[in-house]
Amino acid sequence: MDTLHHVVVIGGGFGGLQLVKDLKGLPVRITLVDRRNHHLFQPLLYQVATTLLATSEIAWPIRRLFRDRTEVTTLLAEVEGVDTAARTVALSGGDTIPYDTLVLATGATHAYFGNDQWAPFAPGLKTLEDATTIRRRMLLAFEQAEREADPAVRDALLTFTIIGAGPTGVELAGIIAELAHATLPPEFRNIDTRKTRVVLVEAGARVLSGFAEPLSDYAYKALEKLGVEVHLGKPVTKCSAAGVMIGEAFIPSRTIVWAAGVQASPAAKWLGVPADRAGRVIVEKDLSAPGFPQVFVIGDTASVLNDDGKPIPGIAPAAKQQGAYVAKVLRARLRQTPAPGSFRYRHQGSLATIGRRSAIIDFGRIQLTGALAWWIWGIAHIYFLIGTRSRFAVAWSWLWIYLSGQHTARLITQKESVEPPFSGQPDP
Repeated sequence: MDTLHHVVVIGGGFGGLQLVKDLKGLPVRITLVDRRNHHLFQPLLYQVATTLLATSEIAWPIRRLFRDRTEVTTLLAEVEGVDTAARTVALSGGDTIPYDTLVLATGATHAYFGNDQWAPFAPGLKTLEDATTIRRRMLLAFEQAEREADPAVRDALLTFTIIGAGPTGVELAGIIAELAHATLPPEFRNIDTRKTRVVLVEAGARVLSGFAEPLSDYAYKALEKLGVEVHLGKPVTKCSAAGVMIGEAFIPSRTIVWAAGVQASPAAKWLGVPADRAGRVIVEKDLSAPGFPQVFVIGDTASVLNDDGKPIPGIAPAAKQQGAYVAKVLRARLRQTPAPGSFRYRHQGSLATIGRRSAIIDFGRIQLTGALAWWIWGIAHIYFLIGTRSRFAVAWSWLWIYLSGQHTARLITQKESVEPPFSGQPDP
């Protein structure tokens, strides 16, 4: 009978992969479970949605990543629950996996703030499927506008609305505006894509509210320079196939993207432990679940507070740091050495792009904007990609786009299981 300590990791995102990587050399066997067979570099997902990168450039098969780690077993499965008394994980199909230590790194999905009926009309951006769906709808809107005789319908097709002005929303808006206003005009005969409206809606007072105010102001002006219409201080009150309602004003828009909020996985419900408003598990100082020292929760699934009482942001560096920390805790437990101190997040800076040649960077005392910030942003992201081939491919794609303005991944390649109609009028 196998007596090795069994670590079960649910989720192959940044936190889960970092944990498995850092457990190398310990006398454990590891089972890594994910409902998809690939690890996704989410910070660049918007570039797949906006035709800058191909899916293969930001995703890698999980099995390939650990093919030389014989102690790691990878399972493609959906988790349905956790039995903390029996120490088992329930998978779809009725299978269960016993664990000695369980790490939940199950991420988050879109949150529509009680308006889940908006989802078919305003997809979020968390998976490759989301990205290719948004890309497909965006490109089809231009194609349908080219054939549309009704000016009102054509204008609605050429209006793209992004809800939420965090990094994802700002980055999407900037790239779509550049695509429409600079790349596509020579390719269409019946429409002028330079007349495309890109509308960015934010219920708060400013874009990129997580950045310092001067950087936020710079981003706002950069978006306006790209031709993006920014609406601040009014929430979206309705989404439909025909468009969006911003406060009391209706904007006909056939392509809508949701970038306004996230909801954690149901990990807190599986464990029966307290959660915050977004459903994240309120973890202990060592990232364990309250009352369950053998269960850890990391990444977007965990609610972790800094020393100043502010929540740690749901970004890749935070998840990686948490995965590395839990590996240290497990190493100490297995070797019966003193445990590391409480988890402390080390903020390495905030970055966001506005178009293909401008960005903002906040390193605390050092703040950068413009082209220099864009180059630093690009180098940082290339560094975190997995494998030399991916780094080369992405660097080449970015260089080509930077010099030529031509996007390299403008293919319509999939059909949707649920597709909102491109017709209809707003409800009265």
